[in-house]
Amino acid sequence: MHSITAFGGPQGHLGMMMKTFVDKRKDVTKEELMEYVSFCQMLPGASSTQTLTLIGYKRGGISLAVITLIIWILPACILMGLFSFVVTKIGPANLQTSSFQFIQSMAIGFLAYAAVRTFKISVTNLTTQLIMLVSTICTFLFFKIPLIFPILIVLGGFVTNFSSKDRPQKAKNKPREIRWRNIWLFVLIFIVSGYLSVSARKQEWEHRKAYNLFENFYRFGSIVFGGGDVLIPMMLDQYVARPTALRFADNKENIIRINKNELLTGAGIVRAIPGPVFSIASFTGGIALQNEGKKMQILGCIIGGVAIFLPSLLLILFFFPVWQYLKKYVVVHRGLEGINAVVVGLMWGSTIYLLRDISIAPFNMVTIINIAVIAGTFLALKLTKIPAPIIVLLCLVLGLIF
Repeated sequence: MHSITAFGGPQGHLGMMMKTFVDKRKDVTKEELMEYVSFCQMLPGASSTQTLTLIGYKRGGISLAVITLIIWILPACILMGLFSFVVTKIGPANLQTSSFQFIQSMAIGFLAYAAVRTFKISVTNLTTQLIMLVSTICTFLFFKIPLIFPILIVLGGFVTNFSSKDRPQKAKNKPREIRWRNIWLFVLIFIVSGYLSVSARKQEWEHRKAYNLFENFYRFGSIVFGGGDVLIPMMLDQYVARPTALRFADNKENIIRINKNELLTGAGIVRAIPGPVFSIASFTGGIALQNEGKKMQILGCIIGGVAIFLPSLLLILFFFPVWQYLKKYVVVHRGLEGINAVVVGLMWGSTIYLLRDISIAPFNMVTIINIAVIAGTFLALKLTKIPAPIIVLLCLVLGLIF
């Protein structure tokens, strides 16, 4: 149910996770969920996906973690893969996305709701208030710089280590076994996929673009900090800007090229469906291989979805047991307070940053509706039990009317 109703991007997903897995199901406590979110922010990959994977990991170990991941990403990846065929049929010159024009406003409402909820939990003193404020400003100013997120996380944890917070009590449960094979598998896939991609391109293998596609998305999933809002610019650089370089002028058939309008349409569509923003990889994979035939386009959708999420799974299953062990040290325990405050700042900074793309000037009917959608989404989540799909449906109807 969460997989088919979780709208609003990774930060918006947090608000829904709180309602579903904390308030309703009691799978985790608020504090545990915030710890998961903070930990996942320190790793590259899809943060909301990793957080949900950890909830499954807590409840049923590695097998339930994998099942949770598959259930979470499958609906979104299937939908985005299907949309790649729709966009291919329509063509880049005839794309219309007017029905999605208020979806981003809705996502900002989800994000603001999550920020308010986490603020009450994580920002409890003057130090954390200052950390949150600095993180908000830095996130807004340097949003497109991927390293800003891990840098803020580290600095936040460093600052609160000057506090007098007591050493944590010894955990009752035995820390989970560290699975070293996960990190070795992660590195092995990274090296092998890179080698095959280069070989396929230089030796002009028949289906070389499929090898290139897997390497591209596995690399993206391994290095992207900051979620889908950072992944999309990286794809624009890889598939739109990079192929225009002079060194590829005489080798057009040997590199993946994607029309900018098609890629941006996918970026808009992914905001309007439930599930992870990283599912745009399934769409992009299909578009990348659309000229290779229908079977190859389907393969491209599968490659995009698998390659982008695989690093997130391997990294989370390796580093979380390590994290559980490190938590017992006071330096890490104190650092969590600052890290949680940084996460709240990231949410507020992201909210303000996204507001720049919303039409609020000149003041007209669209402006009024955008403001109303943001405020209405926030109030509906905070004060009512209206399910997220109903909120999304209303926003889509507004887009069709105006």
